[in-house]
Amino acid sequence: MCEPKPAPGARDSGQRRLKPAQLLFEPPEAVADPEHFFDLESIEDPRELLARSTELALAFRAAADRATEFQAVAAAQLADPGRFDRLPTAVIAERAEWSEDYAKKMVEFGRGLQRGSSTVD
Repeated sequence: MCEPKPAPGARDSGQRRLKPAQLLFEPPEAVADPEHFFDLESIEDPRELLARSTELALAFRAAADRATEFQAVAAAQLADPGRFDRLPTAVIAERAEWSEDYAKKMVEFGRGLQRGSSTVD
């Protein structure tokens, strides 16, 4: 597994996070079609296809980075020694389907995020 890392510009610079392109949920019938993906297959102009697919790739990347930050904060909260219901790192790893080493890194990453901000906004 790769090392946890914050989204570009996330907590270090103090700047507000730029909003990625909006991800629209696809209708159920479109999801059932394996060839259908956010209507990209219907775009014929390669410039437009490149622009929209790049927009989606960046949005998914930003969403994955953001979700990882929330995972880290949750792991840190679950491992907090001050909690009466504290979970061992091994249990956190099992629940998140991580290795125990990765869970330890995520707990530390989450603690760092908590020190930098009272919440992940």
